[in-house]
Amino acid sequence: MNTYDNLEVGQSLSVERVITADDVLLYAQLTGDDNPIHVDEAYASETRFGKRIVHGAFLLGIISKVLGRDFPGHGSVAVSFAVKFVRPVPVGSTVTVEVKIAEKLERHKHVRARVFVYINGKTAVGGEATFIPPSEEGSDF
Repeated sequence: MNTYDNLEVGQSLSVERVITADDVLLYAQLTGDDNPIHVDEAYASETRFGKRIVHGAFLLGIISKVLGRDFPGHGSVAVSFAVKFVRPVPVGSTVTVEVKIAEKLERHKHVRARVFVYINGKTAVGGEATFIPPSEEGSDF
């Protein structure tokens, strides 16, 4: 388990994920965000993007999943995200999510990480996340 004490600046993990049309429709249904740029191919084809694109918040959710499940792992709790959406991610794309430890914040035992979502090797989302890593005792509060 990756705890505050054994995480090191520079450690990183990358995870790939295909974002299917069904994923986007389910996200839209769950959140109520049925913006036609995400769910209506005819509408989206007439926009500057030319096709449906993935919700930005969906991409943040995948970053959150990596933090809370993959690295540092189970028990992590996100405290904040500060990101920029640099380019759209078309529905059906394979994305790579990267988390890289940037700083350990001793006062509250939080960790700041650089977070990215890449599509075809280019940044789609970039920024940082601050989180509470899991503790060895299993209680983080």
